Amino acid sequence: MKYNYVGNTGLRVSELCFGTMTFGGQSAGIWGHIGKLQQQDVNDMMKTVIETGINFIDTANVYSLGQSEQLLGQSLKDLGIPRHEIVIATKVLGRMSEKPNDVGLSRYHIFNSVDQSLQRLQMDHVDILYVHGVDPYTEIEEILRSLNDIVNSGKVRYIAICNWPAWMVAKAQAIAFYNGWHKFMGLQHYYSVVSRDIEHELVPMAANHNLSIFPWSPLAGGFLTGKFTREGGSAGSRRETFDFPPIDKEKAYDTVDVMKTIGQQYNATPAQVALAWVRQQPGVTSTIIGAKTTEQLHANIASTDIMLSADDLKKLDAVSPLPAQYPGWMVARHKGQRDQ
Repeated sequence: MKYNYVGNTGLRVSELCFGTMTFGGQSAGIWGHIGKLQQQDVNDMMKTVIETGINFIDTANVYSLGQSEQLLGQSLKDLGIPRHEIVIATKVLGRMSEKPNDVGLSRYHIFNSVDQSLQRLQMDHVDILYVHGVDPYTEIEEILRSLNDIVNSGKVRYIAICNWPAWMVAKAQAIAFYNGWHKFMGLQHYYSVVSRDIEHELVPMAANHNLSIFPWSPLAGGFLTGKFTREGGSAGSRRETFDFPPIDKEKAYDTVDVMKTIGQQYNATPAQVALAWVRQQPGVTSTIIGAKTTEQLHANIASTDIMLSADDLKKLDAVSPLPAQYPGWMVARHKGQRDQ
């Protein structure tokens, strides 16, 4: 397992991050469709994760409304995994109950949520706290002040962002800089070979601000496993009942066809090729993988043995082009004039 530096923090994390969204699950709602792993299965998963060298674990308070954190925390106790050997990330934003303040990025909710996450995880701190998305009702400066204070409290070591637009991230970094507050050190955004939207603004912004990128759903919600075909195959994938995240399915079918051909060179599945593609993209520090079985987990981890060639990457770029957007195409045009 390779370990990469996170921005300029000096922290090193494994090139794969294990996501725990499949832990817990409920009979109703989206979590039951995503996964229903209980304690013994979670322990088996975590044993595999640690034995293969993954030191970066991702969860969230909202995953199965706290069950994911509970199961993760207990597994670390059951397996006797030293706390100082792993990097634990959780999140705050999502609605945890019907109470009016049990959601969002208010100071009230951030502090309460962290305390509750620590209790479920059976820990005295988390290494990374992500804001899980945008809260339009709380000012960015107020969010950053609260995050700065929660880091200073010792309950959180680093802060990071999920699902914010590039302009908002850049504004937040400037506010933190001029106030002498802790800045964000990474971005967790949706990124796959068939969903490359972050390349328009977020990837160049991240490079400019020295922010690590931690892609979520690199298999596009399971679509890039090869289970789905134009003839209607799905082999029991969760997309049958929870069709998320959105993708251009015709482009995805074409891309899977190319990945199958490329995979023959490496004795690899389309999923492993898809994970290798994300891992090799500029700015990517650690790719978040998940699994419902240890067999899936082993297969996903094996993708780190694949190093796609320049020709492979060119073929995948050709079948999954990023549509030109304004002002990006105008920026490129003007750069061309300066390069002459």
